[in-house]
Amino acid sequence: MKKTNELGAAIIGCGAISPLHVKAISAMKGVQLRVVVDVDAAKAEQAAQEYGCSTTVDYRELLDRSDIDVVHLCTPHHLHAEMAIECLQAGKHVLTEKPIASDLPSAKRMVEAADSSTGQLGIVFQNRYNEPSIRIKEALDSGELGQLICMKGIVTWHRDESYYRNSKWRGRWDTEGGGVLINQTIHTLDLLQWFGGEITSVKGSITTDALNGIIEVEDTSHATLFFKNNVRALFYATNAYLVNSPVELELVFEQGTLIQRRDCLYLYKEGKETLWSQPPADYGVGKSYWGASHSLLIKDFYEHIGDNRDFWLNGSEGMKTLQLVSDIYTSSSARHTPLI
Repeated sequence: MKKTNELGAAIIGCGAISPLHVKAISAMKGVQLRVVVDVDAAKAEQAAQEYGCSTTVDYRELLDRSDIDVVHLCTPHHLHAEMAIECLQAGKHVLTEKPIASDLPSAKRMVEAADSSTGQLGIVFQNRYNEPSIRIKEALDSGELGQLICMKGIVTWHRDESYYRNSKWRGRWDTEGGGVLINQTIHTLDLLQWFGGEITSVKGSITTDALNGIIEVEDTSHATLFFKNNVRALFYATNAYLVNSPVELELVFEQGTLIQRRDCLYLYKEGKETLWSQPPADYGVGKSYWGASHSLLIKDFYEHIGDNRDFWLNGSEGMKTLQLVSDIYTSSSARHTPLI
């Protein structure tokens, strides 16, 4: 593949998440968005006019183009694997939205394709780039608050009938791969496993509390995660709330407790609560309740490519979190009648 000083990018999927990728690409020097792809020709053409690039309805047209170096996947979950594998086999770098795939066998095939490709596979878990997440990880790595004892993560969001009616791939096992766990709250699960390390067992349950008859997957879940280092984490998530509340995280250490509320991180120690970190003024684009760090992750991915370094949020990292999601589903099925 012919290389120039400028990296050419393509985005597959012109849905709700794609503008965040466009914004990040536009802000970087040495990167140009050249193509947008969508099976909906009208949607693709509208995006192409807005972003000043070309368009196609067939992503396979990208495979032989020497001016496309990086492909962004902003497509439904069940399409990630096939698209990523073909692009990687063509030597393209691939950055895919979460989850890595809709099921573990597909994710494994993606990792294998990346291992034998000259291109890299990156996964968008942008909340790892949020300021509270970075500060929490620093505290864990430095041991400044002693050993981690336990954690909890709480996600209470709202998704109504129209959200699923407007995108028919959502709410179905065969296309979304699940519900609130694999889509909305996979970011919080990713943070918990990133903070806690190796997980030894999972006990969880899923239910459909508010969207019965609308979706065939879960809108609510709770789980207990047991880690190799004896840390325990509690997790609760729902799409049955009536507003989108900020994610709540709590990590209890030997010498204090870190609490994330509304994108700020607080330390509670010796009866006093102090602000440990807050988002910068130029926090970026995106909804604060899911994290606004897409631009930071995308920029980092391109910097790794430019420096010929392996991107750290790779397929293997994506599989860790998908494995956790799968384990909660498996645990729930073992305890209850599966959702149909």
